[in-house]
Amino acid sequence: MPVLVMKFGGTSVATLDRIKRAAKRVGLEVAKGYDVIVIVSAMSGKTNELVGWVNETSPLYDAREYDAVVSSGENVTAGLMSLTLQEMDIPARSWQGWQVPVKTNSAHSSARIEEIPSDNIMAKFAEGMRVAVVAGFQGVSPEGRITTLGRGGSDTTAVAFAAAFDAERCDIYTDVDGVYTTDPRIASKARKLDKISFEEMLELASLGAKVLQTRSVELAMRYKVKLRVLSSFEEPSDEAGTLVCAEEEIMESNVVSGVAYSRDEAKMTLVAVEDRPGIAAAIFGPLSDAGINVDMIIQNIGEDGCTDMTFSCPTDQVIRAEKALELAKTEGGLNFAELISDTNVAKVSAVGIGMRSQSGVAAKMFKTLSNEGINIQVIATSEIKISVLIDRKYMELAVQALHDAFELEKAS
Repeated sequence: MPVLVMKFGGTSVATLDRIKRAAKRVGLEVAKGYDVIVIVSAMSGKTNELVGWVNETSPLYDAREYDAVVSSGENVTAGLMSLTLQEMDIPARSWQGWQVPVKTNSAHSSARIEEIPSDNIMAKFAEGMRVAVVAGFQGVSPEGRITTLGRGGSDTTAVAFAAAFDAERCDIYTDVDGVYTTDPRIASKARKLDKISFEEMLELASLGAKVLQTRSVELAMRYKVKLRVLSSFEEPSDEAGTLVCAEEEIMESNVVSGVAYSRDEAKMTLVAVEDRPGIAAAIFGPLSDAGINVDMIIQNIGEDGCTDMTFSCPTDQVIRAEKALELAKTEGGLNFAELISDTNVAKVSAVGIGMRSQSGVAAKMFKTLSNEGINIQVIATSEIKISVLIDRKYMELAVQALHDAFELEKAS
C-alpha cells in the first residue's frame, strides 16, 4: 500500500467532535487504498496548560522532567484518535515517540530527530493495521528519556515521517485553508496560493509567516517531501489547500509570491566600535555563544578609527544580547561607546523565486515605502528575498502597500 502522512494541529483536534471530523478525513484516505500515518498535536491549549504547571511547580525546572510532562498532551490525542478510528471499524493503533522509535539527540525541549526506523510500523501495516496514530512533537534520547522538539515540532515530526516512509505526500491540516500572499487579517486582497516552492515557503516561514514551522520546511526541501497545507474545517477536495513543492513543478509564478512580516524584532546598535580586523568576530562570537539569533547586519563607516555596527534580533533575546555584549566589553576586550536597543521596529519582507530573473523589485519596494512616508532603517537581501526594518507603527501600512504594488491579488 502507498503511505500517506496526515498531520492534525491543535485546533483540528481541540474537542472530541473535531477528532471525529479528523478521523473521517483519515477514513476517506484509507478508503482510497492508503496506509496512513497520522501525526497529532495536543488538543488546543493543553500544551500551554502543561507548561504553566511545570513553571508553577519548578521555575528552574529539570528539562528532562519538563519533556516528560509537556509531551503527555500528544499522547492523549493519539489515544483518542485511535479509539475514534476503531469505532469506525478502521484498524488503528496509537504510537508514542519511544515506541516507533523516533530517535533524537539529548537536547531536551529542543531535540533534533536523528533517525526514524520504519520496521515496527511497517510490520504492523503488514499485519493489517491501516492507521498508525503517532504522537507528534516527541522522541527518545540515546539515554532512553522522552524528548520534545520545540514549539511547532509536530510539523517537523510529520515531514520526518514522510521522508522516512517515502510517503506519497504529507498533508498538514490546520485552521487556515492554505498559504496566502500575506496575512488576510492585514490585507483583505490576500490570495491563497495553489503552489509555492520550498525556498519561498522557507523564507516566508523564517520571516514571520506562522503557517509552517521553519524546521519542517527545511526537512521537506532536503528530502523532496511534497507538503500540502489545508484546513480541517473545509470539505475534503483533491484541489484544496496549497502544495509546497520543488520549483520545477511550478510552471509560472509572480516575481513576488508573498509579503511576510514580523512584529517581534529589535534593532541593536553598537556606537563607536573600534574599526579593526576581527571586530565583527569579537561582536558576533559572544552573541552566537549566548544563543542570539542575529538576522540583519549593517556596518557604518565611522570616523577616527571607529565604526557603528547595527543588527536585528528577536525582541525576547534583547536582554541576553545586552548581557553578552557588556560581558564582552568588560572581559573580552570589546570596545564601544554605547549600546542602543530599539524594540519598536518591525521587519517586512518581499519573497519570490521570480526575483532571480527579474530586476527592479528592490526599486519598486523602496519607492512604494517612500510614497507612504515610511523610512527604511535596515535592509537585507538574498537571491529571493528583500527585507527591511521599519518603525513598528507603519508595519500594517507597509504590508498593504507592498501587496498592492506587486499586484499579489492577481494570479500569475
